[in-house]
Amino acid sequence: MEIINPTGKHTFSVSTDFCGRELKIEVNRVGFRTTSSVLVTYGDTVVLGSVVVSEKPVVQDFFPLSIDYEEKFYAAGKISGSKFIKREGKPADEAVLIGRLIDRPIRPLFPKGYRQEVQVVTTVLSMDPSFRPDVVAMLAASSALLNAGVPFDGPVAGLRIGRINGKFKAFLSKEEREQSDLDLVVAVKDQKVVMVEAGANEVPENVIIEAMRWAVENIQPALNLQKQLRDKLEITEKAYELSLPDQVITEKVEAWTLVHFKGEDGKTGTNIRGNVLDRKRIADTLRDEMDAEFALELGEGDTPEEKIADYDARLKAEFHNAYELAIHHEVRRAIVEDGVRPDGRKLNEVRPLSSQVSILPRVHGSSLFTRGLTQAMNIVTLAPLSYAQVVDTMEVTDGERRYMHHYNAPSYTVGETGRIGSPGRREIGHGYLAERALLPVLPSKEDFPYTIRSVTEIMSQNGSTSMAATCSSCLALMDAGVPLKSPVSGVAMGLILDGETPHVLTDLMDAEDFAGDMDFKVTGTKRGITALQMDMKVHGLSVDILEKAINQSHEGRMFILDHMLSVLSAPRAELSPYAPRIEKLMVSPDKIGAIIGKGGEMINKITSETGAEVDIDDSGLITISGTDPEKIQHAIDWIKSLVEEPEVGKIYKGKVVSIKDFGAFINILPGIDGMLHISQISEKRLDKVEDALHLGDVIKVRLESIDDKGRLSLSMRHVEQ
Repeated sequence: MEIINPTGKHTFSVSTDFCGRELKIEVNRVGFRTTSSVLVTYGDTVVLGSVVVSEKPVVQDFFPLSIDYEEKFYAAGKISGSKFIKREGKPADEAVLIGRLIDRPIRPLFPKGYRQEVQVVTTVLSMDPSFRPDVVAMLAASSALLNAGVPFDGPVAGLRIGRINGKFKAFLSKEEREQSDLDLVVAVKDQKVVMVEAGANEVPENVIIEAMRWAVENIQPALNLQKQLRDKLEITEKAYELSLPDQVITEKVEAWTLVHFKGEDGKTGTNIRGNVLDRKRIADTLRDEMDAEFALELGEGDTPEEKIADYDARLKAEFHNAYELAIHHEVRRAIVEDGVRPDGRKLNEVRPLSSQVSILPRVHGSSLFTRGLTQAMNIVTLAPLSYAQVVDTMEVTDGERRYMHHYNAPSYTVGETGRIGSPGRREIGHGYLAERALLPVLPSKEDFPYTIRSVTEIMSQNGSTSMAATCSSCLALMDAGVPLKSPVSGVAMGLILDGETPHVLTDLMDAEDFAGDMDFKVTGTKRGITALQMDMKVHGLSVDILEKAINQSHEGRMFILDHMLSVLSAPRAELSPYAPRIEKLMVSPDKIGAIIGKGGEMINKITSETGAEVDIDDSGLITISGTDPEKIQHAIDWIKSLVEEPEVGKIYKGKVVSIKDFGAFINILPGIDGMLHISQISEKRLDKVEDALHLGDVIKVRLESIDDKGRLSLSMRHVEQ
């Protein structure tokens, strides 16, 4: 039966085969009061994509687009594991990251100056457990926007790709993802890439390029299906106005700066080249000179004061916008025509580097990494495995994060005032990227049984702070004595497109980011890439251009890595004296119950009496941690005694628990008693046991034998007490 649509619109769908499953997009079934809504079904995953567009533009200097990804626990057939909160609340970091993943390929596809408020919400209503739903949500967002009558230059679609046994595959299961050495998300428009994000296990650059080409080819059915839907709906684009700079003012400012940006050598742009602080000082001074000149020329009034006041109120903001635009144009011109960057560097040159380690006396590991005016301090803290973060999301049940990277960048790092609050989407995203960069080289919990928290405190910003966070984190981890498999460095690559000619920049700084077309972050070891993140301002780039950027990044990464290793060549052999010491034991899983005891009685007794922390994994891995080596050893000995099997010929220290006429029963191991016959108590003949032993006595005995019924025979003879 057809769903009744109160608006009178006809419900229909389009479908196609996409990577081995049916992909279906349905319209007009739900979301009657949205500007546009779609239901996207892939396998058993169903995602609602909804768009609402404001009727009038808002007065502000940026595009008010918001894209949210909503996880619903019911979609996975689960209720939140929290004892106190059962409904969805603040999005988990994972949901925030997926929201950013969807936002990044979509935002650049709107025209500059568009000021209608656009809200996109993707809601996962049903989740197929055999693959992740994020790229399905991206497709839902794109489809809804495509049919909303807004100037969106889509469609876009994404694929999450892995590599198993040398072959690429999309929509991997959890088991396949664990086997894969690559986790790559590629978003595509037409035949060009608009966004890349990846984690990789030291994968070579050429494999990444091959994966991108594979994605572009295999994503086409999803793009064609959206176009088919758009053609069927025959959407009329809503009227809109762009908030663009005044052309007369723009030309006037460009002409003024063309003269005033010339240096003493008479060459264009040399007046505003140099280090960042000098450039800003000169640029601000020139802007003030421009204001003074144009205020007297264009301001209305009879006196200079009246002219300046009128200029400030009526024209100053637009002239300042045009001035910033002129600076961006000069940055691009200098790179394209002169091959020179704002600070005088060559296109493939890294800013000056300096680093330190062990800069904070009481922490477990620390570093200070400086690249140009960008500076990152990193602090590493080690703790027992029990301190791992519990992850409870729609996709993950009873998951844990043993390694966490947190990123903080207050407003003072850019020389501004601002509110200090909880981390935003940018901070969460940058921290996750740096975390992903180091994950492939961390030791296993079996080899290094610690929970690790790495915190980057940005001290100064001038571009590429996430890559500074990666480098500083690597140094701090090595300073903390974390036995990394390989050191990791990172670099941000930029791009200036001159028509079809790409000019790739190594080690992107702010001025180039603002004026440029791409921000491509690459991290890795000497053997290969560990993480990628690429955003752009243009409407897509060919894989050939991205290949050039990735290959050029290798030289930059190695230069930075050599610098880092000159500061600290390898992880320290010893942990900080302030870090907890952790020892590990492997026991048979069937012995875990004896360690825990009834109702946790035994494990609680061990921790309270020794002061050590004891963590027990289902695999049988026992970790004992603390700051006092003697207390740790006491706990180890106690646990060993609980799981130890009796060994014939071994001497035990036991306690007399029962006395009989014929001998005594001695407890030699937890729950294990042996029989000490009266004849085996002493070399001398005893008339009764009490002549030598009493209840509660602690004595040394040797285990002589174990009969076929498991009964233990003990002896004190020839055992030194």
